[in-house]
Amino acid sequence: MLRLLPTVKIAMTPKIAKRLENFKTTIFTQMSSLALKHGAINLGQGFPNFDGPAGLRQGGGHPAIREGKNQYARATASLLNAAIAARFQKDTGLTIDPETEVTVTSGCTEAIAATMLGLVNLGDEIIVFAPFYDSYQATLSMAGARVRSITLRPPDFAVPIAELRAAFSEKTRAILLNTPHNPTGKMLTMAELQEIAALCVEYDSLAFCDEVYDKLAFEAEHISLASLPGMFERTVTMNSLGKTFSLTGWKIGWAIAPATLTWGVRQAHAFLTFATSTPMQHAAAAALSTPDGYYEELRRDYAVKKEILVEGLRAAGFVVYPSSGTYFVVADHTPFGFDSDVAFCEYLIQEVGVVAIPTSVFYLDPEEGKSMVRFTFCKDEGTLREAEFLRDDLFG
Repeated sequence: MLRLLPTVKIAMTPKIAKRLENFKTTIFTQMSSLALKHGAINLGQGFPNFDGPAGLRQGGGHPAIREGKNQYARATASLLNAAIAARFQKDTGLTIDPETEVTVTSGCTEAIAATMLGLVNLGDEIIVFAPFYDSYQATLSMAGARVRSITLRPPDFAVPIAELRAAFSEKTRAILLNTPHNPTGKMLTMAELQEIAALCVEYDSLAFCDEVYDKLAFEAEHISLASLPGMFERTVTMNSLGKTFSLTGWKIGWAIAPATLTWGVRQAHAFLTFATSTPMQHAAAAALSTPDGYYEELRRDYAVKKEILVEGLRAAGFVVYPSSGTYFVVADHTPFGFDSDVAFCEYLIQEVGVVAIPTSVFYLDPEEGKSMVRFTFCKDEGTLREAEFLRDDLFG
């Protein structure tokens, strides 16, 4: 008679490629999970708790689905490619070829990955400004690049020009920019952009520009680096639909670059996702034809939300740093006596019921960011005011 041995479960050590072994579950996932666990108000992760324009939601991708637009999207000459080119021309004055200079991606995160994997070689040096969006370091690690970090420091997070000049060399493959800047809300000035452009030309370096918050510029006009003289031919401009239209789940992004750079981006894109949702591309094309009045209303609405959050944070005792764009503000938590941003955020969730993001995760050296936390105001006014009313619990 066959005897069945008892099943023994063996604990297995997670297996991961060395290039990613230093990366953990993203801080956004961690904090949002804690928010659900403790019933906290999520002012950490940058997704709106309200839907985008009703007209876009009602149309969405469904008409395209019914009309049979359900197969792989074309990589070139699509309806969305043309809409992106038209918007870029309106925003920057640059006329681009939608067939050879626009790549549609599955969100800006994929545009970033495709750009790094398609244009960066093993050992290339890439300059980034810290604090930076966490996917930058991860995708550069996948590409085998060497990251050179330049720290933007409070209160104004200005670009340290002398440090920037010293960082550039013949080894510099590219500089990676984000303006308006997540997490600080900093917007690069024309003078800063001109300095960056001059260095890129001098060292024959590329520029990778993440501009997903370009329509959320409150105190200055957004300037695309690609629009500066001599820069389009060496720049990849990355953007997406989600932040502008409060439709982050649509995951529609794009990369704009001259054909010589687009070829590399598309080669990587072809082996990452191959194609982005066809019906949602049709919906996105409709969104990009939205009249300018929408963007003006968007900025006015967010300006009110920002004021509610900033006033509440200041009343609670935070030192709040200026934010000219995005829907984020960074605040100094040290008046409350915590040793680190992570410890403070855990306290804030568990004892106060509000979520923030510790900014140390946005630096190569976490020590540089441990005095600050990031809050978002992409929430409805009721939620922001509810969080404001909890401020006394900080001292409880």
